[in-house]
Amino acid sequence: MQIEGKRVLLTGGSSGIGRAIAAALLEKGAHVVITGRRRDVLDAAVGELQARGGTVHAIGADVSDPAGRAAMLDGVLEHLGGLDMLVNNAGGVRAGRLEETTEAEIRAMVEVDLLAPIFLTRAALPALRASGDGLIVDVASAIALIGIPFYATYAAVKAGLARFDEALRRELVGEGVRVLTVYPGATDTPMMRTSRAGPEVGFTKEPAEAVAQAVVAAVLADAFEVVRGGEVRAQMIALNRTDPLALDRRFADLKPALAEAVRDHAAL
Repeated sequence: MQIEGKRVLLTGGSSGIGRAIAAALLEKGAHVVITGRRRDVLDAAVGELQARGGTVHAIGADVSDPAGRAAMLDGVLEHLGGLDMLVNNAGGVRAGRLEETTEAEIRAMVEVDLLAPIFLTRAALPALRASGDGLIVDVASAIALIGIPFYATYAAVKAGLARFDEALRRELVGEGVRVLTVYPGATDTPMMRTSRAGPEVGFTKEPAEAVAQAVVAAVLADAFEVVRGGEVRAQMIALNRTDPLALDRRFADLKPALAEAVRDHAAL
């Protein structure tokens, strides 16, 4: 898919991976509408992105709210006159032991990380079909591929999004709309600021810009997935299929340190 001139709606675009993807798409000539809940942060992001050149607009709305999703679609059609690419990036996380995670926190992850992208995609499909060259990009997580202790609910919703993408990709074959799933690893973003997990427990953070460049490359190549983490991640994914108990043993050794490192990790 060529990016120049494409009309993009990108949720959670005020910071982190979302803002980095917006910047990378703008550099390739896309026209972008970003969304977010905090107007001040959103306006700051727009100012920074506009300084790079290109067309960028912002819509302050909550992706978990039906009215917010409607405002996003109405806004992108008003600002850009159509929609070629939907990037479902907005997300939230609460780590820790399951029994210490509140029902409200669990529901928030389900709403924002799974239901919101499903509902927004459903609502956006007519506009994407009308494009004739539509693309849905969903930002999942490497935790969707390898379940990590203390991220049970987050793993569930991100894995659910990944399987949603797989099924929808096959549902839309030959209909002018493709699906791309992105599996970032630990990334240096505001979402990770409350996590103290580092390389000693397997969390080596990469810049959000590296993820964004990989996404752009995948869009240009008509790929269906982006898996970050290099050969180490690929080996873990393979081991998780062939000998999952080996990973159980590895995580058992890391559990005490990991529990302490992520117990305050929250971004909802």
